[in-house]
Amino acid sequence: MQGTPPEAKKPADRTDTMSFLEHLEELRWRIIKGLVGILVGIVIAFAFSDFFVEDVMLGPTRSDFFMYDVLRVEAENFELQSRRLPGQFFTFWGTLFVMGFIISSPFFIFQMWSFIEPALERKEKKKTFFSAFFITFFFLLGVAFGYLILVPFALQFFAQFQISDIIRNDFDINEYFSSVAMWVVACGMIFQIPVVSYSLSKIGILTPVLLRTYRRHAIVLCLVISAMLTPPDPISQILIALPLTILYEISIWVSGYANRKRKKELDEAITGVKEA
Repeated sequence: MQGTPPEAKKPADRTDTMSFLEHLEELRWRIIKGLVGILVGIVIAFAFSDFFVEDVMLGPTRSDFFMYDVLRVEAENFELQSRRLPGQFFTFWGTLFVMGFIISSPFFIFQMWSFIEPALERKEKKKTFFSAFFITFFFLLGVAFGYLILVPFALQFFAQFQISDIIRNDFDINEYFSSVAMWVVACGMIFQIPVVSYSLSKIGILTPVLLRTYRRHAIVLCLVISAMLTPPDPISQILIALPLTILYEISIWVSGYANRKRKKELDEAITGVKEA
C-alpha cells in the first residue's frame, strides 16, 4: 500500500484570525466607506445638476433625443406634469441620488466585494480589484442598455398609446422618474448574471451541466422577466429577453471556467503540487 497522502496545504486567508464581531466591524467600515463614496458621487452630480436633470433624466422625453435617430424610432415629445407639491423637488434630488450612485458604483462595488470575496477567493488583493472591475463593467453595461435602448422604446410606446382621441397623455413627473430609474437600475442588476454564475460555481453550487439542463426553463424565465420590466409590446420585450438569453449563455461558459479553476485548486490543495 502506498503511504499516507501529503497533508493539504491550507491557503493563506487574512480572515482566519478574525472573530465574528471583527467581521461585523469590517462590514460596518466597508458600508461606511461605500456610503461616503455615494455621497461624493451625489456632490459631483449636484455640481453638474443642470446636465444630469435636463440632458440625462429628461433627455428621452424630447423627440430630438439622439437615440431615437439611432434606433430609427418615430418619436414625439413626452409631456410631463407635476401633480404633487414636492413633485419636482423629489425628482431633482432623486435624480442626483441615482446619478451619484452610478458615478460612485465602482468604488461602492469594490468595498462590498472586498468583504465578500475572501469567502470565495483566498488570493491576493489584485484579484479583488479585477473582480470588482468586472462587476462594475457588467453593471454599467446594463445601465447603458437600460437607458439607451429600453427607456426610449418604453417611453414612446406609452406616449403614443391611446384608447381614445379625447384622452390626452400627460404623465406625472414622479411616475416618470420612478419608471426610468427602475428600468435603468434593474437592467444594471440583471446584467450581473455572469458574475452570479461565477460566484456560485466557485463554491460548487452551479455547474455548466446544470445550466444547460435548465436552458429552456431559463429562456421562459427571461421572457417572463422582460414582460414584467417592459411595456406590453413585443419589440420592447424582445429587447430585454434577447440580452438576458445571451447573458445566460455567457454564464454557462463562465460556470465551466469557474468549475475547472475550482477543481484545479482542489487538486493542488490535496496533492500539494502546484500545476503550471
